[in-house]
Amino acid sequence: MFEKLIGRPNGIFLVTGPTGSGKTTTLYAALNKLNTPDRKIITAEDPVEYHIAGINQVQVNEAIELTFQRILRAMLRQAPNIILVGEIRDIETAEMAIQAALTGHLVFSTLHTNDAPSAITRLIDMGVKPFLVASSIQAVMAQRLIRVLCPECKKEDTDVDLVTLRAMGVNEEQLSKATFFRPVGCTKCHNVGYRGRFGIFEIMVMNQELRELAFKHRPLSEMRQAARALGMRSLLEDGLMKVMNGVTTLDEVLARAAKEDATA
Repeated sequence: MFEKLIGRPNGIFLVTGPTGSGKTTTLYAALNKLNTPDRKIITAEDPVEYHIAGINQVQVNEAIELTFQRILRAMLRQAPNIILVGEIRDIETAEMAIQAALTGHLVFSTLHTNDAPSAITRLIDMGVKPFLVASSIQAVMAQRLIRVLCPECKKEDTDVDLVTLRAMGVNEEQLSKATFFRPVGCTKCHNVGYRGRFGIFEIMVMNQELRELAFKHRPLSEMRQAARALGMRSLLEDGLMKVMNGVTTLDEVLARAAKEDATA
């Protein structure tokens, strides 16, 4: 789904989440995938975190008034195919990114919101006109990073909180097929029980129904409900799948995703 979305010719693809959730790494992965000689890619970043050959990367410098807005204006005169705006922080940057998307560019950017549907309401709350948001956003992906159980020392867990899992919508068939593990600790993971991190994701792909809700500036709860009805898997649900596949623990997922998903 992700590869199909980033292959679209225009529109805005947003990645959301708190600081340290891997948003920039995800966007660089997308740019790396799209970085071919026939595509012109320009970025405006603060700071430039990865240097990629074949991409024009520009560092924001507020001291000399080299802002996101100024870089974006200069970018559009160079006819790029793909634009990365490090972060949408204000209405001016948001409106310029939207105009770029509406004039045939594929735009990637990040926002600090808890989940995917919140990105739509955040842009409108910034002051962007709802019809511009509705017509330009192609998809929003929220993500978190969770710790992965150390494969060397993890042990099967027979004392999992099944009541909590059932309350979160996990059915008996899923529970019967699941294998749960717990952290132990060994020299390979420095006695932590976890080694490495893994992403959990929530992708909301805009369609006519969601665009109409955005255009009418409907409440966030209504937007989220419609997205879920159209098949969006929430962060918590994606995390629970990783738990039942033995990748991580229930406590780890609840610490990263439950609070944001409580109102879903």
